[in-house]
Amino acid sequence: MFKECAVQIAKATLFAVIFSMVYVLLFSFIIQLAQLSSSVIKPINQVFKIVAVALGVMFFVRGQKGYLKGAFSGVFATLICHLIFAVIGGSFTFELTLLLEIIICAVSGLVAGIIAVNVKRT
Repeated sequence: MFKECAVQIAKATLFAVIFSMVYVLLFSFIIQLAQLSSSVIKPINQVFKIVAVALGVMFFVRGQKGYLKGAFSGVFATLICHLIFAVIGGSFTFELTLLLEIIICAVSGLVAGIIAVNVKRT
């Protein structure tokens, strides 16, 4: 049981991290072309992280305790993405915004987990 839960969480987390990385690359390209204001970058990044977590959970979480698996996936995906970006950027900071991001992505995963385990697959 624990192994199955861990595998589901790992798959959902990995999906969310890969989705986020691909999105960041594409969004960086769009920013360069469109010369967007820096004030729109953070909110758009937040939305895509939430979407990434929700999609990962919806695709990979099954069975019981979807809310818990989803919440863990959201937390882990946020932390892993933050660590990757910290390595790329050369500095790691733990700020209130990171804590809020963890909470938001955990809630996103929790809600997606509830939905994922209650939707019948065809």
